[in-house]
Amino acid sequence: MAPIITLTTDFGSSDAYVAAMRGVILSTNPEASIVDITHSIEPQNVAQGAFVLSQCYRYFPKQTVHMAIVDPGVGGERQGIILKTPLALFVAPDNGILSYVISDLNQSSAVQNSQNFTEIKLKKGLEAVVITDPRFWRHPVSPTFHGRDIFAPVAAGLSLGISPYEFGEKITSLHVFPVSKPLLDLQDNLIGHILYIDHFGNLISDIRSSDLPEGDISIEVAGQRIRGIRSYYAQDEGLMAILGSSGYLEISMRNGSACDFLDMGVGDEVRVIPQR
Repeated sequence: MAPIITLTTDFGSSDAYVAAMRGVILSTNPEASIVDITHSIEPQNVAQGAFVLSQCYRYFPKQTVHMAIVDPGVGGERQGIILKTPLALFVAPDNGILSYVISDLNQSSAVQNSQNFTEIKLKKGLEAVVITDPRFWRHPVSPTFHGRDIFAPVAAGLSLGISPYEFGEKITSLHVFPVSKPLLDLQDNLIGHILYIDHFGNLISDIRSSDLPEGDISIEVAGQRIRGIRSYYAQDEGLMAILGSSGYLEISMRNGSACDFLDMGVGDEVRVIPQR
């Protein structure tokens, strides 16, 4: 099977940036199969890129190389890294874009806090390398396009079977942002928040099925109350709550956009109320 490299970026589709990265990859490994996860992440929205990547990486074959570039700090002090997991290899800036991946796979302890980021120690099963060896880079390196000149050739090299440790020194910690999780209020209501809004206007919250209380519940959003959880979109009319394919509770609207109807955005509150 041809080696697979996926691309997740905020580069859009109207410029030459994505094609340039694909060209660099294919010049290094013409046999690579390149899969575009998305290039429609909102510009500089690292958290959105992190969530989207988390929703699909586990469905690819083992040893897939995932390149994730949402990089507002390009050219600055942030490091480029390779993360090796039991499932895959990730090539990305160390700016939090792998936060959900690391949260899924690593129960770790924080050692430093800075500007909403936490530096976490990687435990057994996860290894990281900081990309420092310029032998593998494309030269000259543009200070504004590390995706083309550093990350793309490194991803291509990994797809050829080059060891991650050839690209730089092993490190034992990476930076993440806190992954949003729901909390109970004083009335034992579960309070979550919107993580992501998909193409259909579905509002995906941080509430997983395992977080939900037993018994009958209602969901309160933007002054609207929804009773119970549906199994699929055609099961009801209008506004509804569904446990979506992501495994998270989402607020949806049949034949419409829940986002537009409720005028809600990322970070807005979702309240789950047990029926007593």
